Amino acid sequence: MKSRILVAVLGVPVLIYVVLWAPSIVMMTALCLLAGVGSMELQQCVSGVKRSRLVSLSAIVSIFTVEWYYDRPEVVALLFLLEGVIIFCDAIFKGGKIKFQQIMAALFGSIAIGWSFSAFLRLEASGVHRAYLLLPFLLSFACDTFAYFAGLTLGRHKLAPKVSPKKTVEGSIGGLAGNVVCGLLFAYGMDRWFGASIAAVPMVLLSLICGVVAQIGDLSFSLIKREFGVKDYGHIFLEHGGVLDRFDSVLFVAPAVEIILTLFPTAFFGLLK
Repeated sequence: MKSRILVAVLGVPVLIYVVLWAPSIVMMTALCLLAGVGSMELQQCVSGVKRSRLVSLSAIVSIFTVEWYYDRPEVVALLFLLEGVIIFCDAIFKGGKIKFQQIMAALFGSIAIGWSFSAFLRLEASGVHRAYLLLPFLLSFACDTFAYFAGLTLGRHKLAPKVSPKKTVEGSIGGLAGNVVCGLLFAYGMDRWFGASIAAVPMVLLSLICGVVAQIGDLSFSLIKREFGVKDYGHIFLEHGGVLDRFDSVLFVAPAVEIILTLFPTAFFGLLK
């Protein structure tokens, strides 16, 4: 609990500043760092080594994925093609020493993680107020926090015991309820301070969808850890673990928010830059 409070006290103000007020290049740099470290953590988890050519390549391509979505999205496909060719050439040259699961971790880590973090840049580029970029964080962290306390106090029935033994059905429901509350508070804040009118029903639906997606993201990365016998992906956030331990839900929620807000802009976009 002390670790949670410490990380929140230090991290939340930094997160809000970077998302709302820092120059776009600062936000892009932060996203690049998160993507690079997250890709490294995934490859280290799967391969069981801290340093390797695949670990470095995963981080580099993930960083370029975010950066190129920032200023040259038309060549991102070429980046992915080059990465695939380099990885398989290396695997062929080493004659089977590089396992298929390591190759897939490198491709998934660099492409999927980089693409997910770049969702924030695509949202910003769409012209919406930068406050909307807080939504993926809000609807991930709120779900996780409310689920934790609901499970701690009310949890009786296991949700996915073979993947994450401590998670409960009651905690899951508490996370969804917390998301709805925080989503409505976000809508009120946008109306009160930014003049953006967001209807309650769309926000409730978005909060519920993102709550479900957030929990799937959390369980997905827990599944990977359990398969490879790893407790935490890293220790950047003290007892909270690494980037993938803290941002596993965000990696799923950020693209979901981007897609929903793009498909239904009139329900959410009340204020442009």
